[in-house]
Amino acid sequence: MSSPKDRLTVTTGHLISSDKQLTMSGDVPPLTTHVLDTATGVPAANVAMILSRQNSSGGFERVEQGTTNNDGRGGFLKESKWLPGVYKLHFNTDAYFKTQNTSGFYPFVEVVFRIVDPSQHYHVPLLLSPYGYSTYRGS
Repeated sequence: MSSPKDRLTVTTGHLISSDKQLTMSGDVPPLTTHVLDTATGVPAANVAMILSRQNSSGGFERVEQGTTNNDGRGGFLKESKWLPGVYKLHFNTDAYFKTQNTSGFYPFVEVVFRIVDPSQHYHVPLLLSPYGYSTYRGS
């Protein structure tokens, strides 16, 4: 059983935990991400992110923004905003790599995905290096 200090707090797209672990407690938002820097083997902290939802004309409208925490994790959306549709998660990799004193080939990464059942939890990890990236639907 977790103590109150182990609970997660969601603040403008940030997940903050005293033990830096993301667990499926009642405080976890329906969309989470985990960015790992595979070149260094460590979580990618302070990566700026923007979540957008596709509108009826095919464009995207910003829903929320935030940054990854020290463990490379982040979460978005309150249950009331979580609707079926197409979403885009934009990661500012250029700014992250500058903080690592390196340059990357991809100035940003955008992951576009479809939400069919908003009652489910969706996890969109990003495995990142200066010259490549990979993503998948996690749990």
